[in-house]
Parts: sequence; structure tokens; C-alpha cells
Amino acid sequence: MENRSFSDVGGTPGGLGHFLIGIIMSCLGGYFLANQVSVVGSFWSFFGANTFGITLIPMLFGVGLLFWNGRSTAGWVLTLAGSLFIFAGVLANMHIYFRPTSLFNTLIMLVLLVGGLGLIARSLRAHPPS
Repeated sequence: MENRSFSDVGGTPGGLGHFLIGIIMSCLGGYFLANQVSVVGSFWSFFGANTFGITLIPMLFGVGLLFWNGRSTAGWVLTLAGSLFIFAGVLANMHIYFRPTSLFNTLIMLVLLVGGLGLIARSLRAHPPS
């Protein structure tokens, strides 16, 4: 095994400073950007208005089968399929909005995020010894 220093990032010599600054910038930019996003749910309609409860029936039937027999293949299939159907329905009925903000704030968020990712990528290249 080669002698490696703590400052070696990604198996290449040097780059720890760029990596740490990049991580901090990316985390801050991602946090600020995500903080400007609003997520709003809406009513689920499935063969009519407000029929979300109908989508629970297969999953609940599957759970009942699993309590009766834990090795029931039909119970596992119904439970998993019902859970996936509910999860997909929740995701499909979400509305995601970027809240109004100034151009300056948006640029700061994006520069922090993308600049940090660039520094992380740069840290993986070999650096000449100083």
C-alpha cells in the first residue's frame, strides 16, 4: 500500500482544502435553494372526487392477510403494490413552486451550489506538491 497523506482526496495527492470548501459551498447553496421551494399537496381524485380512501383498500387487505399468515404471497404483493400506488399518488398530486426572490439571491444560491460542486470535482485531480 502506498504512503498516503490525510490531505489526499479521492486517491490523488492534495486537494483536501478544495474538497472541504466545495462541500461547505454546495451544502449552503443546496440549503438556500431548497429553502426557497414550497411544496403543496392537492386533493387526490381516483374515479371521482376525493376518493383517496379507495386506494387504501388493497394495502389494508394485504396487511390483513399478512396478520393472518405472514408467509402469504398474495398478502405481500397486495401490501407492496398498495403502498407503491399510494406513494405514487402522493407524489403525482404534489405541486412544487419556487417562491419569489430577487435575482441576486437566486444567483448567490446557484453560484454556491455549482461552484461548490466544481471545487469538489477539482479536488479529485492530482495537485502538485507545494
